[in-house]
Amino acid sequence: MEKSLTVSLGSRSYPIDIGRNLAGKLGEFIQMNISEGRKGVALVDENFKAAQPEFCRNVLHSIPYLVVPSGEGSKSIEQLSKTWDFLAQSKIDRSGFLLAIGGGVVGDLAGFAAASFLRGISFHQVPTTLLAMVDSSVGGKTGINLSSGKNLVGSFHQPDSVVVDLDLLKTLPNREFSAGMGEVIKYGMLGDSQLFNSLLVRKSPFSPNSSDLCELIERCCAIKAKVVQSDERETSGLEGGRALLNLGHTFAHAIEKVAGYGSYLHGEAVAIGLVCALRLSQLVDGGEGLKESSLLELLGVYNLPVKLKEPLKLDDLVMALESDKKVDRGVLRFVLLREVGEAFCSDDANQDQIVTAWKSVGAN
Repeated sequence: MEKSLTVSLGSRSYPIDIGRNLAGKLGEFIQMNISEGRKGVALVDENFKAAQPEFCRNVLHSIPYLVVPSGEGSKSIEQLSKTWDFLAQSKIDRSGFLLAIGGGVVGDLAGFAAASFLRGISFHQVPTTLLAMVDSSVGGKTGINLSSGKNLVGSFHQPDSVVVDLDLLKTLPNREFSAGMGEVIKYGMLGDSQLFNSLLVRKSPFSPNSSDLCELIERCCAIKAKVVQSDERETSGLEGGRALLNLGHTFAHAIEKVAGYGSYLHGEAVAIGLVCALRLSQLVDGGEGLKESSLLELLGVYNLPVKLKEPLKLDDLVMALESDKKVDRGVLRFVLLREVGEAFCSDDANQDQIVTAWKSVGAN
């Protein structure tokens, strides 16, 4: 079964194709572009190449590719510079294209390189992790990390297409798949209570082989596409808009920074961030319709953490929040919940409430 939807952004609209055994179509796409005189290259995640070497042999045999070390550390100025050099040495011109084959790290890095090289070239997302399939490959947010914080340097640069081949998940470690489910749960919490409840009552957890995984990914992509179409550059402020997609992420980014990039998978940090966001919602807005036990149960189904693995210093976490992208005019905005499926942006959280939320997950 294949699914397809479109992110409608006028002249920058693009398709998201979801299914199994799509590698052949990707190979045909590469050959078609080469036959028309366009040069192409790819960035490939190191772990993915090691797990599925036949993909590189069969699909990428006619274009150069650069292997990117796995992990958050590759979203760096150093790796970005290597990517620029690779594009230049490959003689990519403005008609050329770049394929991002990997998880969110490779996608963000490749997207920012494509946005900035020759002031913008075409790129295509080929996500190889569940998290990238449901979230980071869609929407055009690209960038790298600084020592001061996550995703502080980047650009909005929409891909020309997203190809979601579920067969690329067959070698994904269980921990990585679970991390992707953290983002799926986020979508249910912020805008689709039916999705959240369906995950709760499901008899067996989703896996790469689930027959209805295609529909799940399509549902998440459709939610994101709708939000991106209405607020592409996240300018809606307290009205919500695209910022709602950051539910749990303000806390998550602080955890990743303080613990050290790579200590947590992004989806694991998001899981803890969702717990913090729910508890902060209860402190700020009452959150009478929120059932904490349901969230904790669902995170437990996918072996996602609900508290810090080791205590992190409260002062460091609070300081990390202050450098978050969602600080506006010196005020930090959080995405909070009125109930599951209804999120909103707020700058009403005070220091004591934020500290209480942090302490509830093991900060000291």
